[in-house]
Amino acid sequence: MEILAPAGSPEGLIASIKGGCDAVYLGGKAFGARAYSGNFTDRQLEGAVNYAHDNDVKVYVTVNTLIKDSEMDDAVSFVRFLADIGADAVLIQDLGLLKSIHTVDIAKHASTQMGIHSIEGLEWCSKNGLSRAVLNRELTFDELKDIVKDSPVETEVFVQGALCYCLSGGCLFSSMVGGRSGNRGMCAQPCRKKYTMDGESSFKLSSADIYGVEWLKKLEEIGVTSAKIEGRMRSQAYAYLSSKVYAAANKGLDPSEYEEDVDLLKTVFNRGYGDGYLGGVVSPVQAAYADNRGHYLGKATFNKRKFDTAQLDEKVNVRDGISIYDGEQKIGGFKITAPGKNASPFHIPDGTYEVFRTFDPRIDEIKNLVGEAPRFDGTTERRQMHVPMKDIERTPIDMPELSFYLGSIRNLEAVLPYADRVYFEMNDNLAEAREICDSKGIECVSIIPRFAPMEKFDPEGRPLMVHTPGQYRPKEGDRVYASYFMNTFNSFGKNQFYQTTLSPELSKNEISTLASHYPGRLEVMVFGRTELMCTRDPAMHNGTLVDEKGFRFPVYKDNRELSHILNSSDLMLLPYLREIGRMGVESVGIDLRKRPENIAKAVARAYGEFDVRSKADLQTMCGGLNYGAYLRGTE
Repeated sequence: MEILAPAGSPEGLIASIKGGCDAVYLGGKAFGARAYSGNFTDRQLEGAVNYAHDNDVKVYVTVNTLIKDSEMDDAVSFVRFLADIGADAVLIQDLGLLKSIHTVDIAKHASTQMGIHSIEGLEWCSKNGLSRAVLNRELTFDELKDIVKDSPVETEVFVQGALCYCLSGGCLFSSMVGGRSGNRGMCAQPCRKKYTMDGESSFKLSSADIYGVEWLKKLEEIGVTSAKIEGRMRSQAYAYLSSKVYAAANKGLDPSEYEEDVDLLKTVFNRGYGDGYLGGVVSPVQAAYADNRGHYLGKATFNKRKFDTAQLDEKVNVRDGISIYDGEQKIGGFKITAPGKNASPFHIPDGTYEVFRTFDPRIDEIKNLVGEAPRFDGTTERRQMHVPMKDIERTPIDMPELSFYLGSIRNLEAVLPYADRVYFEMNDNLAEAREICDSKGIECVSIIPRFAPMEKFDPEGRPLMVHTPGQYRPKEGDRVYASYFMNTFNSFGKNQFYQTTLSPELSKNEISTLASHYPGRLEVMVFGRTELMCTRDPAMHNGTLVDEKGFRFPVYKDNRELSHILNSSDLMLLPYLREIGRMGVESVGIDLRKRPENIAKAVARAYGEFDVRSKADLQTMCGGLNYGAYLRGTE
């Protein structure tokens, strides 16, 4: 099995390769999901590819952000350049980019951001020119075993490093609340913030890192192609140690032979470690803190600044650097000067504290061993490519169709006088909802669950809404809708759906440009609590998350044990309905799931009668409104 290590910079590349990995993944200065890592210029990329190949290491390059229409030429030119310099593969999230580079002779891997989590998804990859899929980190080992065995493409599984709280590719929290898109590589990490729920304040969305060394051989036995280490934004020492530990385990060495390296790995970066979801659907959260504190050594009692290292659960050595914490508060740090009794060089009140190792002198030895990165250079020039866009004659619409997202019969009956279409969740009310819609001549579309790796769906001749590529294999005559979690960001995607809901991260100018080139039916979300996260964490439950600024985010758990975290206020684009219609957008989406009947009725009437004056009343009823990304760049 391949060990795939991170290379966030030239120094990280050297470290991972000297650690013993089989392949590295890295990014250029644009279009990568880690915009804040060092990354590589074009010339550095060519030199890095040559250096890696000289060491029998493959190079996969991340081009895994969402691409705007205005950026597609540059993105395709970059992929062509990667093929020219001999990179082994590109990682892709954007479906429009995938279609636009189908003639470029380079292997294409589906990024985990694409949300591939089922055998149907893997078969979709095979049919659409992808030779490998990086599977969702939310899959358990038992699910992986069933999915991977019949895979027509290579599979890659994360075994080490950060675990996003939200389903891969589905997080809108950073974008909608912080204005920095995770899907564009600029995540502000809202999951690492503190929240209050049920009167308790903690880091409720902060997952511990995955540590999957013990799963390595099991993953190889079920046919996983590649074991992936996350960490392009981490240190050179982390890259070296993680690569070394997993390479040693992959060779079947006895754990005692790399035990010291594991201790060092857990020192250079550690905010808690666990199995993620590999061992089952258990909470991955480590809620006590979200920062890197190093390797936890245990508790020690200080008296007149003195303590004894014998109190600690783990061995500590002379010259080790330790940090002292009292709950969330860091008291300070210092180096151990002698075994046994030590004294803090600063005042510390008498009491018992948590102790973490944050430095080991052997880390400096690693830096010397790895050495300085050579000057990576190249001579290949990027060839500017142009991807033609067809101008589409879209018919301006006075008023788009009103499509309502619902989950209850009460709200269905409230919106029926104004509904052109209903998207209904797959719950116990679906059959009744279909009957009611049929009696009124209104289309009822079943919403497939956001994440259902082992379920098979029978549409019974009815339309479906899906959230990720390949989530359902349509048969001839099936009508399939794409939700906004398909992350449609440009007009280049393969038009495989009856209708596509555009990403809520797009501004009105970007929607207008996209619509003028996209040949299929489009929908724009115009009302509702935008879903910011969907998590498999079983510890999350119905309620309200409150952030440190006092904003309140509703949470509800669905009938498949997935929890959905919603925005603190409602998207409200009622004043812009006709403007959206003039763009030729056929449908607008109004999300009224989990809302009181009186709000459902008032919203449906306001949109159905285009009563812009009711906006103030709706704001009072809903407790706050927002314009999402619609007006960004125009204010």
